[in-house]
Amino acid sequence: MSADVLTPVVDDTPAAPPGAGRARLIYGWLWPKALAIVLVLAFWQVIVWSGWRPTYVLPAPAETLQTLGGMLGTERFWSAITTTLTRAVIGFALALVIGTTIGVLVARIRPLRLAVGSLITGLQTMPSIAWFPLAILLFGLDEQAIMFVVVLGAAPSIANGVISGIDHVPPAFTRLGRVLGASPVSLYRDIVLPAAMPGYVAGLTQGWAFAWRSLMAGELLVIIAEKPSLGAQLEFARQFSKAPQLLATMLVILILGMLVDGLFSSYSRRLRRRRGLDVGV
Repeated sequence: MSADVLTPVVDDTPAAPPGAGRARLIYGWLWPKALAIVLVLAFWQVIVWSGWRPTYVLPAPAETLQTLGGMLGTERFWSAITTTLTRAVIGFALALVIGTTIGVLVARIRPLRLAVGSLITGLQTMPSIAWFPLAILLFGLDEQAIMFVVVLGAAPSIANGVISGIDHVPPAFTRLGRVLGASPVSLYRDIVLPAAMPGYVAGLTQGWAFAWRSLMAGELLVIIAEKPSLGAQLEFARQFSKAPQLLATMLVILILGMLVDGLFSSYSRRLRRRRGLDVGV
């Protein structure tokens, strides 16, 4: 046997810096969204050049971005973002608790599923704007009216995500849990719900989208004095024909929605990768 065969192979490739992997992940997460924004701006500029609408109605991206830069330096703009995001977090958290509870109960109790299963899907497909006359009648032009519609917009999607996730749990998992002596509570907590997590996360993603849309509709209709919001900024810009400010606010709403959706998508990819379902991504 030659000496070359016995010589250990030494990898002289320098190790990557500790933060390199994280930087690559952040870059891989950001560049598709940045590219999407660039494509939107390019398409927008082409429409402006076509002369389809006058520039005082449809301003160019450069003018809109300049207006956005001025808005970033105002306290009222950041107060509006804070108000909107606070409402979004509170409304989504309430929808998360309610939707998850209803989903588990409906998936667990068959008579309840037969009774309200289709009702949940019906509520999910109902436009959120249709709830606002009732919400305003019940709560007036107040925060509760907005929260009411946000919860009704998001909770059915989350409940359906829980139900769908539980439906796709292999029966062998539950049988094994019972054989190992798991109680009904621990069976759901330790086996069923973790196995249903991919469907649950999909429901959360869809629930967030419905919550965000419902919130924007609510802020356009329910404007509370001394409480600026992104929806109120949109309405004021429309009323006073401030097209650059209106489009700049719409860009902010779009970017915030994309960022939160990206967080859900990133977690969903990690979840699939841990289960060997997303190896190639």
